[in-house]
Amino acid sequence: MFKHTLYIFFFFVTWTTVAQEEPTQAKQINIVHGANFTKDEERFPGASIFSEDGRQVQFEHEGADLWCDIAIHYLKENRLRAIGNIRLQQGDSVVLTSGKIDYDGKTKLAKAWEDVLLKNSQMTLRTDTLYFDREKQESYYQDFGTVIDSSNTLTSQIGRYFMELKKYQFLDSVHIQNPKYTLDSEQLDYYTGSDNAYMYGASTITGDTYKIYCERGFYDTKIESGYGIKNTRIDYNNRIIEGDSVYFDKASEFASATNNIIVTDTVNNGIIRAHYAEVYKAKDSVFATKRAVSISLVEQDSLYMHGDTLMVTGKPENRIIRAFRNAKFFKTNMSGKCDSIHSAQKTGVTQLIKEPILWNGVNQMTGDSIHLISNLKTEKLDSLKVLNNAFIVSLDSISNKGYNQAKGKDLFGQFEDNELRIIDLVKNTEVIYYMYDDDDALIGINKTICSAIRITMANNDVEDLTFFTNPDGDIFPEKDLPKESRKLKGFIWRGDERLLTKDDIFDEDDNNIELVTIQGINNPIDIDAEEEDRGKNAGDPINKIPLPTDGKPNSNDEASKPKKRPKVEKVKANQ
Repeated sequence: MFKHTLYIFFFFVTWTTVAQEEPTQAKQINIVHGANFTKDEERFPGASIFSEDGRQVQFEHEGADLWCDIAIHYLKENRLRAIGNIRLQQGDSVVLTSGKIDYDGKTKLAKAWEDVLLKNSQMTLRTDTLYFDREKQESYYQDFGTVIDSSNTLTSQIGRYFMELKKYQFLDSVHIQNPKYTLDSEQLDYYTGSDNAYMYGASTITGDTYKIYCERGFYDTKIESGYGIKNTRIDYNNRIIEGDSVYFDKASEFASATNNIIVTDTVNNGIIRAHYAEVYKAKDSVFATKRAVSISLVEQDSLYMHGDTLMVTGKPENRIIRAFRNAKFFKTNMSGKCDSIHSAQKTGVTQLIKEPILWNGVNQMTGDSIHLISNLKTEKLDSLKVLNNAFIVSLDSISNKGYNQAKGKDLFGQFEDNELRIIDLVKNTEVIYYMYDDDDALIGINKTICSAIRITMANNDVEDLTFFTNPDGDIFPEKDLPKESRKLKGFIWRGDERLLTKDDIFDEDDNNIELVTIQGINNPIDIDAEEEDRGKNAGDPINKIPLPTDGKPNSNDEASKPKKRPKVEKVKANQ
């Protein structure tokens, strides 16, 4: 007891002297309850040893209290080793427990090991060894740790906790386990106050109805909402969404993407590319704009459909694709343009609406409305309808001067093996056709009117012409048919508008779109000063966020292919 009292007196005098001589130096570690006192110069030279006497040994240092069973105190070095049932408490907010701890009063650095537990009002951290910097209010581990808060269980190989910011930085094998989802990442910054996570490096979030991959992104773990801004992909229902930046919100069942987007329909094997898109899961719909194009497979041939705006709606078996304003489409040997396109999976009908024009090979077709019909079983092109004011025109491939023309009220076409083979024009039909012999010498110009015309095609060129019901006309020598009589009423040639490659579906405005700059790709996206405000905003601002088409020309001009001479047959009424 005498030794204990003497030590306390010596400690007080020494501490007072040091404090008076060096007022700017770190404060000494204070003994609150020393209990049993002893020394062991052989094992712990210069140290005083305290052990519990029914009440634990207690020390205090600059707002922190430490309790333990045994304490080895180095007065001169102002450091302490605590052993057994340790509890370190900093104010009312932080409690650390462990089997052992080394604490340096000069640097305020602590090393705790053996079943370490760090707790505050919002989270619990478990690890084998924890380093605690009281000066910076930071703690870190590097041999695996587990953090549990009200929502999540987080594990990683390396972790650092910034207490004032309530922020964790996890490195190496980061994993979040939640009843509703799991998250794995190479690096993740996590705020315990808002439950917001910021991902760096390859990261995957897997929920009940979605899977997200990104290499830089944000995720609100409370509401399952966030975005990725580098190599982002979302597997969402029966679609895959990829883009430079992709936003996702589970509650509203909504996702959006910006810049270089690909939206893949995994059921119908269709693709949408654009620079902005929105996906609504509940409505099973996609909205896309900014160089938007839908790509689908038709008889082993890609069909490209473009409009200022694209909309895809309906369940997989009942998909409807709409292209609005400046709509165009392209596939091998066929292309077209109009104001809008409506294509229905259930009926197999694709409608070209308002001022439509269709090119089948070199043949230009126009009318008030054009329908392309697919066979629902084979999914191949089956037939064609041009309704009201049907007109078909092609440039005479030999002279390259005149135009072969046929018109009627309606036009009906039949496809075989993806090629247009039969064309029937009905009601008030007329034709102008340039006739040649086998030596490509002009025989004359056929000009006929009748009730109906059948055109048989081969290699997208006219092979046969058949006139039905009282045909009236003749073959005129070129000199006997004035130029003004060589065009049917309503004739308009729009050959310069023909789409020769898939890239022709885009106009100058489409090709000169300035992409939005995605923020945060090269710098940290989690600005600490904004985190508190961000945590209060359930909507979280979306960074103005799939891959461009390959751009290789794909000319399918039929003009250069060998031509067969058509046969002309006149059929009398009732035959």
